[in-house]
Order: sequence, then C-alpha cells, then structure tokens
Amino acid sequence: MKPLILAAVMAITPAWGMELETQEQKLSYALGIIVGERIYQDFGELEYDQLIEGIKTAANPESRLMTNDEISEVMQAAQSRMQEQQAAEQQAAAEAAKLAGSAFLQANAEKDGVEVQESGLQVRWITRGTGASPAASDQVQVHYHGTLIDGTVFDSSVDRGEPVTFPVNGVIPGWVEGLQLMKEGDKVEFVIPQDLAYGPGAAGSIPPFSTLVFEVELLKVNP
Repeated sequence: MKPLILAAVMAITPAWGMELETQEQKLSYALGIIVGERIYQDFGELEYDQLIEGIKTAANPESRLMTNDEISEVMQAAQSRMQEQQAAEQQAAAEAAKLAGSAFLQANAEKDGVEVQESGLQVRWITRGTGASPAASDQVQVHYHGTLIDGTVFDSSVDRGEPVTFPVNGVIPGWVEGLQLMKEGDKVEFVIPQDLAYGPGAAGSIPPFSTLVFEVELLKVNP
C-alpha cells in the first residue's frame, strides 16, 4: 500500500521548515490533518499536488480546472467504485465465514457427546438437570457465555454475574430449539449454524454468517 497522504505531508514538512506559531497556523494544520484522514479513509491514496491545488481554488470558481458538472461526474464514478469494492469485500468475508463455520461444525460433530439435531444445531450436555422443560411460550432464566468459533467472547451473562430472563420464542432459532431440549438444572453447549443464528445480518460484534458457540445453563422455567 502506498504511504498515507498524511505520511507524505509529514515526510516533506521538514524541508519546508514549517513552524506552527499562531493560532491560525495551528488551526490550519489541524484542519489539514482532519480533512486528510477523512479523505484517505474514504478514498485511499490520491494525487497530493492536485489535492492541494483543489483546496487552494475551492473559494475561487474562476480558477478551477473543472466545472461543477465534471466534479459531480467524477465523484459519482469514485463512489460507484467504492461501493463495488465494498460489496466485493463483503462477499469475500461472507464466503470465508461460511466456510470456516462449516469446517468448525464438521469437526465439532465428531467430538464425544455431541448430538446433531435435524436442523443442524449441535448440542453437548455438560451437566444434566431434572427439572421442567420449557415450551416455546414460556419464559426462562438462564446464564450463558457466547463466543465466535475463534473463541472471541461477544456476550456473557456469566461475565456480568447476572442471569437473564426472556421468552423462549423471543431469541434466535438455534436457542428456541435448543432451550426446549433442556431441563431446569441442565448446562449445555450449543454450536449454532449461521442460518439458525443471525445469518447475513450482523448483531453487535457478531459478523454476518457467523457460527456461534454458547454455554447455556437453564436456571428456571416460568410457564
């Protein structure tokens, strides 16, 4: 990758012998940094000389080398390229997530004690309880610890030290199905395929098409 616009500015600043003495000079330099960072974030590396010339002539339409129509045309073309690039990157990330999730599910299914449901939900009992099982219309109180397949924790009532209560039918499909397999006192590991989780949607720090891993302890069923 080419050096950032700001890095280029910093590299040539000593040759100018620039000093920031007045408030106007400091403000001008600070604005240059702010604008430069935003430009690089949105558009990547640009032609530095032409960028500065455009800034210089912004307040003087007669000296501009492009008409407003030409400016609009160039900006629209640049935005289209950016959107295409972002779409391609998102598609690549989605395919990578799906492949990683499938590989993880395949490997996990071979582990001792893992039960694979018809839906693809994978369940492993850690502790067996003897209490009631919830229906979809019930509320449950649970402790849970949720991670991505790389072990990154995205949510955990265990870490917060406070269980949560919610309706069984008010959560993602993998949970709706899995909770109804449990009894009060059970502690279970769910591995939830992306299509039983959030699918193409992101949720907080959970990327699209993520396979999710939960440890869930069913504390109480409230019919």
